[in-house]
Amino acid sequence: MPRVLESLTDTPVVLIHGPRQCGKTTLARLVGDARGFTYLSFDDDVQRSAAQFDPVGYVADLPEQVILDEVQRVPELFTSLKAVVDERRKPGRFILTGSAHVLMVPRLADSLAGRMAILRLHPLSRAEIAGKPAAFLNALFGRGFRIGVFGRRQGRVLAEHITAGGYPAALSRTTARRRTAWYRDYIDTLVQRDVLDLTRISRLDVMPRLLEMAAGQTARLINVSDMASPFQVSRPTIREYLTLLSRIFLLEELPPWHSNRLSRLIKTPKLHLGDPGLACALLGVDAGSLWQDRALFGQLLETFILQELRRQAGWQEDDISFSHFRDKDNNEVDMVLESGGKLAGIEVKAGSTVTSSDFNGLQKLQRAAEKSFTAGVVLYDGDSVVPFGKDLYAVPISCLWGGSGFVH
Repeated sequence: MPRVLESLTDTPVVLIHGPRQCGKTTLARLVGDARGFTYLSFDDDVQRSAAQFDPVGYVADLPEQVILDEVQRVPELFTSLKAVVDERRKPGRFILTGSAHVLMVPRLADSLAGRMAILRLHPLSRAEIAGKPAAFLNALFGRGFRIGVFGRRQGRVLAEHITAGGYPAALSRTTARRRTAWYRDYIDTLVQRDVLDLTRISRLDVMPRLLEMAAGQTARLINVSDMASPFQVSRPTIREYLTLLSRIFLLEELPPWHSNRLSRLIKTPKLHLGDPGLACALLGVDAGSLWQDRALFGQLLETFILQELRRQAGWQEDDISFSHFRDKDNNEVDMVLESGGKLAGIEVKAGSTVTSSDFNGLQKLQRAAEKSFTAGVVLYDGDSVVPFGKDLYAVPISCLWGGSGFVH
């Protein structure tokens, strides 16, 4: 909420975007209702039809301060909003919410460039669900880690966290079976409606199966040819469909980290599901079966931690960018985080022991990053923060949603 309020003081349009059911409307109304904003939703057929029929007239007749919910459903409106904002540049006039990634739809993002603050909202993090402070990123970028026993081994509880995911509506379900049913209904709704709002595609039936395949490939390098092989659809079409799924926040592509100091880097993005609970529902696995399938557990744990850190990064004052590091000698770092000229690396390990070889990729990244490198961390299912050389640490996964183990 503080970032929304801050943006309203100096920007005419504030967009809150993120996946459906992550709390965008709740946040927008919480802010807007206290400040006299009128609420209008384009999930309402009448409002949507009126805006599509006459976008200029519709925007001209809007109240002084208004919330426009699910604005991606009426892309025709953006040009009219730009004209009204340019006519009278007053901060805090419009709060928009969107369930499509506006930055991935250039004609929408360009319409309000320089006039719109864009804020990303995620599903709930494990720290929020647990109601505990999250200081991990501050430690990672300079405050440092305290050596000692601070965490707690999670064991099968980690599998339960992964399968639960972070959507409030899913978490409110009383059983794992009911959560899975919610996720499946959610996927059907998004594919049938939100994808079609963005574009008309010839093979809508491919999308659910492609999404299920992507869930099985989470935390791996993207191979579009392999993903296209089960379908009678061209490789460029599958590439387009993956982009569409990214636009509605079901998938994300983690870009490769690059450096002029290193050659032989792998330049292929990694694929990740937007929420691990969603991935588990697609794959039909519960906490018990996930815990038994150690290969799949390792993949989904990596996605779970990436999404946890992305959600926590949204609370930080400074922007944090995410990428991955891999070279042709098989040195890799699951996540590279950069902020304000500082760089840190994170490797994820599903086991409860750590050895020096687990730091090979982090050490290579450390040498390449030189002075900008602040920390390299192997997150593991243990209970102790242990040093493994200068600025290199093994840290319990449970410290991600606990307040101990960090220098304050």
